[in-house]
Amino acid sequence: MKQGTTLPLLAISMAATALAGEPHVRREGAFWVEVVQATETLPAGAKLRVSTVGAVTVKGARGNALSYTLTKRVKARNEAEARQLLESLLLRTARRGMVTVLSVQSVEGLDADLEVTAPQKSREIVIETLGGAVEASQFDGAIHAQTGGGRVSLDQISGAVVAKTAGGDIVLGRMGGSVRCVSGGGVIRADSIRGEAFFETAGGDITVQEVDGPIRCSTNGGGIHIAQAGNLVIADTAGGPIEVGDAKGMVTAKNSGGPIQVGSASEARCESAGGAIRLTSISGSLKATTAVGSIIARFQSQPVAESFLSTGAGDITLWIPSNLKVTVLARNVTYGGARRIVSDFPAIAVKSAGAAVIAEGTLNGGGPLVRISGSGGTIFIRRQEK
Repeated sequence: MKQGTTLPLLAISMAATALAGEPHVRREGAFWVEVVQATETLPAGAKLRVSTVGAVTVKGARGNALSYTLTKRVKARNEAEARQLLESLLLRTARRGMVTVLSVQSVEGLDADLEVTAPQKSREIVIETLGGAVEASQFDGAIHAQTGGGRVSLDQISGAVVAKTAGGDIVLGRMGGSVRCVSGGGVIRADSIRGEAFFETAGGDITVQEVDGPIRCSTNGGGIHIAQAGNLVIADTAGGPIEVGDAKGMVTAKNSGGPIQVGSASEARCESAGGAIRLTSISGSLKATTAVGSIIARFQSQPVAESFLSTGAGDITLWIPSNLKVTVLARNVTYGGARRIVSDFPAIAVKSAGAAVIAEGTLNGGGPLVRISGSGGTIFIRRQEK
């Protein structure tokens, strides 16, 4: 919409929607309250833009009706003063082509909650509020929700989703498309996502139950928990655990101060500055490095590329199925202390080499190289029968 364009007003101010006489104002505790309601019809497949100053709820419904309820609240010494203040809080609707704009304008210090029911088949819903919670549900089209400070809750959205809050949680239910969520300092939780996902928060946990597409998560101060992923996973946290249950694609995880655990994945690339790494069942190659902590990893099937395991202080345990074709080279160095490598495979011989212990050999004719580097602990090369 170009700046300076004058739009036809469909409803001007809340007072115009009231019955004959002055709007009804009632007292609720410390507040004076006025409620305004209106309904109009939108063209099929329309777009809706909602701009307000407080909490807003937008729900989808069958048909082409747009209805809204605005609840205004002010603190005043008496009813006359309250009416004067409430008149300065205006609700306007305007339309240009297929876009309907519903806006609430207010002076500083006035509060308003907006509830909207819009056509479920709306192509796009844009919701913006200066400060307050945002809720939207039951829409076939895209949703763009943004608040200057509050919680964002979305559910049963079939189209693409963008959710942003300057400081609050983001909670997603069932999402039928791609999602992009950014929080300035809150938790992000998602139930089911059918498309790809991007989550970023400056401080809080990220928890996802199920995502079909690729997913990328980043938090500056919390854990990342992904139960099931149908594609690749990229996870990055400055402090907190990273946990991935089942991933059909590669898992790339970087943790600046905590542990990493992956149940199953096609491949794994994991790095921690201070925590243990657990890779329970990896189908392909794996790379795991930690400055401080133990590593436990298990190959599920034949790797096709080189693998690498390394810790600066801790044990390393690698489980290798007996039928895999790999070449193993392990090195354990501990100056002034015990150093050990324990191998279940006779073909992987262990020998001393100065300050280090080395184990190397080929299994089933050899294959991709598996390099293991440790210090401050024991390296275990375990045989897993198939």
